[in-house]
Amino acid sequence: MRERRSVVSVRGQKRVLFVFAVLVIMLIILSLRTAWVQIVRGEEYTDMAVDQQTSDIAVDAKRGMILDRNGEVLASSTICYNLWIRPAQIREEYDEAERSELITKIAEITGEKDTDVREYFASDSVLLRIARHISKEQADQIRKLEIYGAELAEDTKRLYPLGTTAANLLGSVNDDGIGRSGVELTYNEYLSGVSGRRVFDKDINGNLLAFGDRISYDARNGFNIELTIDEVLQHYLDETVQQGYKDTEAEKVAGIVMDPKTGEVLAMSIYPTFDPNNPAEPVEPSEKDIFNEMSDEDQIKYLNKMWRNPLVSDVYEPGSTMKLITASATLEEGLANPNTEYYCGGSIVVEDYELYDAEHYVHGVQTLTQAVGNSCNPIHAEMALNLGYDNYYKYLDLYGFTGTTDIDYPGESLPIIQNKEDIGPVELATMGFGHGIAITPIQLVTAISAIGNDGTLMRPHLVRRITDSDGKTIIENEPEEVRKVISKNTAREVRSIMESQVEFYGGTALKIPGYRMGGKTGTAERASEGGYNESVQDTSFVSMVPVDDPQAVALIVCYGPKNGMYATETALPIARRFWIKALPYMGIEPTEAAETTGGEADFAYVPDVTNISYKEAVTLLESYGLKAEIRPAVSEDENMDDFDFTVVDQYPKAGKRIDKSEPVFLYRE
Repeated sequence: MRERRSVVSVRGQKRVLFVFAVLVIMLIILSLRTAWVQIVRGEEYTDMAVDQQTSDIAVDAKRGMILDRNGEVLASSTICYNLWIRPAQIREEYDEAERSELITKIAEITGEKDTDVREYFASDSVLLRIARHISKEQADQIRKLEIYGAELAEDTKRLYPLGTTAANLLGSVNDDGIGRSGVELTYNEYLSGVSGRRVFDKDINGNLLAFGDRISYDARNGFNIELTIDEVLQHYLDETVQQGYKDTEAEKVAGIVMDPKTGEVLAMSIYPTFDPNNPAEPVEPSEKDIFNEMSDEDQIKYLNKMWRNPLVSDVYEPGSTMKLITASATLEEGLANPNTEYYCGGSIVVEDYELYDAEHYVHGVQTLTQAVGNSCNPIHAEMALNLGYDNYYKYLDLYGFTGTTDIDYPGESLPIIQNKEDIGPVELATMGFGHGIAITPIQLVTAISAIGNDGTLMRPHLVRRITDSDGKTIIENEPEEVRKVISKNTAREVRSIMESQVEFYGGTALKIPGYRMGGKTGTAERASEGGYNESVQDTSFVSMVPVDDPQAVALIVCYGPKNGMYATETALPIARRFWIKALPYMGIEPTEAAETTGGEADFAYVPDVTNISYKEAVTLLESYGLKAEIRPAVSEDENMDDFDFTVVDQYPKAGKRIDKSEPVFLYRE
């Protein structure tokens, strides 16, 4: 019996030892696993836990406004919402059928594609934005769905209330609200502000815990940019440039208006243009069809071209407008006076190369003033040769043609000018009448403005000041003198020559009775590889008013017009239409005893028609002799008999003096 008990005792001991060994091994494994979780991956799991229990949503700063010189809003930001989801939480809370129903409803409300929303729901991302810039109405519909795992965050969306007005100048922003082109890009750092954050503890359904921690970091809104642009002048220029585009059938038409005394750009317009509210789509219906048929690569090229501003970023041969520079240099150097006589035999021979007048016309004996008026190529070639290489290039440099203007705008192009050491007499002679040299329109209008400013060149600029949300000025751009180019006396002589161009020569179609106006035409064949394309011309016309004390200089450029070959047929009529509207608004009174185009009865001061009904607004405007247009326009299915709404905004604003032929735009919600 004792032996048996001994055997059993030994077996029991072995079992105990085995169980103990197993427990020790399990304890070691558990310890190792605990160490793995808490030490090796502790930080990762801690972050995951915090992420599951904490909601951290960015609060975008409100982008600053862009205003015209009178405080009219050209670009602003409106409140909208972004929809965020936690895909894993949604998959846990809803079965497949419920998720499909949610996907359909979200797609219908937000306008997102059903397939895209489905991909979002299947994503492995912890937090995902699935729709942005939805309206308050859309956000309210989302809230009614009470989706566990979905969150709405307040955001801002860029709005351009005047649509295509000054679009290429203003530029646009991308989907993240970052400046993509124009002023929006140049001053993005000031406009964008600094984003904030909203952090709070939440329950499993994403709801705020009553006693959870919460931290808010307020966003710092962007600064406001006040431009030198005048919205009314901009409207007039936009309108006349667009009409000129249709009349001339040009590739594009552009215009710029500058205050010669300050260098402030008062208006800048290009057509075709785009709507910055929808910058990824052409404005013209016919162009939309062409655009939609393009490949993705071609669409990108098309959009970049559409957003581009040729007035600053593209060079062209100025043609005869450059003769003002040649004449002014000749006068300043004392090589001639306005009455000095030259002889034109229809051409000039330079190193066995014959340079002809544009129309092979023999002008005979003519004064310098007449040579500019007749736009005589041989005489201006002779002037350039008389100046010589050093002097001619000296004035190119003084007028700013050898570098950039340093305007506060992105993408300014460098001029294309041959090195002085590399040219011969023929090249110098052709530059004298505006060929063989390529400059930007902003360079040309800045140089001509120096003539209007008694010979002092000003730095062109688009921004007057930068202010905070309280209106406090942060930065102010004062007019900046660059250098003295020509004497006051020479500047007056050149302006007198420009006035003669309008009174007696090729610019007579510009004349508006009662006003002293100066101008100069320019036509140049399009440069191409190996020479010139005789079938394509770029035409331009530069003008200033009043010529004895210029308040504004305007340049109109028509690129490749098909209806008309010369500036007198293309660019000049556009300039005249602009001045007819602009002069009364600018308060420039006639300086001569003559009946001006359009009497006082043709103009009216716009009344305030906001916050009243459409019908009341129409009646009030009609009493002023003005007509109304609705924006957004009335669709075909809306019955105008019973149509009415409250006017929320108007353009032009109350108090503006406008031509009675101009409509007043009434804006509705």
